[in-house]
Amino acid sequence: MDNCGRSCVDCGSMGCISSSGNYPPYCTTEALEGGELEEALRLGNQPENQRVLQTAARVEYEGYCRLTRVEETIDFARRMGFHRLGIATCVGLLRESRALARVLRANGFEVYSIACKAGMADKTLVGIDEDCKAVGPNMCNPILQARHLNRLGTELNIVVGLCVGHDSIFYKYSQALTTTLVVKDRVTGHNPAAVLYNLDSYYKRLLE
Repeated sequence: MDNCGRSCVDCGSMGCISSSGNYPPYCTTEALEGGELEEALRLGNQPENQRVLQTAARVEYEGYCRLTRVEETIDFARRMGFHRLGIATCVGLLRESRALARVLRANGFEVYSIACKAGMADKTLVGIDEDCKAVGPNMCNPILQARHLNRLGTELNIVVGLCVGHDSIFYKYSQALTTTLVVKDRVTGHNPAAVLYNLDSYYKRLLE
């Protein structure tokens, strides 16, 4: 196999972590277009982006292999000076979102949430095929979720279990920074990485 199409996922050296110089011939760093890195750094040094990058790095450094994702989210929000948090949740994970809200409120945050079925709009109103109503008549409405939290002025939104694609639309319309706490996967108990760890056994079919 030649180097055409190869990129970071094909690399085993990970020399970029330490700048060791141990890079494959298809190293993405070497394949960047002229000015691409410089432009990214320019944008990273814009005050609003720089603050997020610096805060995220501090959370990573101080909580590395010690803090859970929930604790990291709390730490990040505190360091950023955020007080009003939003939860965009799947109705199927309201229990988890309720627990999250309890934790966030116990830590002094003002919490607003909106579930994906809010508005109770029929799926066919946005051209979804009638047969899709077999799993429920009302559409998931990530645009409504994002716009509602925008109106409430949330400073950080937390996604809990939105469907593939619905989460993409939420990110597109959210005005606040957004982080993901839970990725929904009903088959693996919301642990999609389990599939990747078992490609040579339980999920071998994905490679056939």
